[in-house]
Amino acid sequence: MNTFQEEVDVRISENKKNTKLCKAAKKFIEVSTSPKYSYNFSWLGRPIIQYPQDIVAMQELIWTIKPDLIIETGIAHGGSLIFSASMLELNAICGGPQDAKIVGIDIDIRSHNRKAIESHPMFKRIVMFEGSSISHDIIERVKEKAAKKTCILVCLDSNHTHEHVLAELEAYAPLTSIGSYCVVFDTIIEDLPLNSFPDRPWDRGNNPKSAVNEYLKAHPEFARDESIDNKLLISVAPGGYLKRVK
Repeated sequence: MNTFQEEVDVRISENKKNTKLCKAAKKFIEVSTSPKYSYNFSWLGRPIIQYPQDIVAMQELIWTIKPDLIIETGIAHGGSLIFSASMLELNAICGGPQDAKIVGIDIDIRSHNRKAIESHPMFKRIVMFEGSSISHDIIERVKEKAAKKTCILVCLDSNHTHEHVLAELEAYAPLTSIGSYCVVFDTIIEDLPLNSFPDRPWDRGNNPKSAVNEYLKAHPEFARDESIDNKLLISVAPGGYLKRVK
């Protein structure tokens, strides 16, 4: 008799062959972008600005990997930091790393967001650096925090231009532990209609997915985890869940 997980694996592998389902998922992503559907959710009181599917996927990764350090670029309202911190807290309660931390980086941590994050019960697991994620000073400060850690997960979700994301990949992806992930968010920009973000500097050909495509050409130590894409179907990070395989 097949185990439940084996049944799940079969269903996931079949998803990519289900044309009707894939088309419906793609259409939902397209029509939900303009009304800012992903802005409607929070985690433990802080706006997280993610699709629920990606939140669940990150929960699964953090539980499975049990990182003792998560590096996140892009803070905004702090929901993702609080989410990651809460997952590390649960991991610790269940026997995972007791001193696990999150390093969050943002070029502009607004005072009201900083106050809300610092007053949150999960702040005890959070360190925040204000500055450009690709500046030499910030990169060195993050590397210092990573130096004594043994299992590192990286999440890139700040400026979404090709140049910036590629620079982030060069700086932070090498810190990813073997078997862990570097997750590059908003690769979906490449798959959306042209000019979907008229007020932003990124678009098709100039976005996180184009940066990932270029990075992977020279970095065989990473591979896209397509099983996550096939499971989620609705995601802002298709082709962006990068597993370090060697």
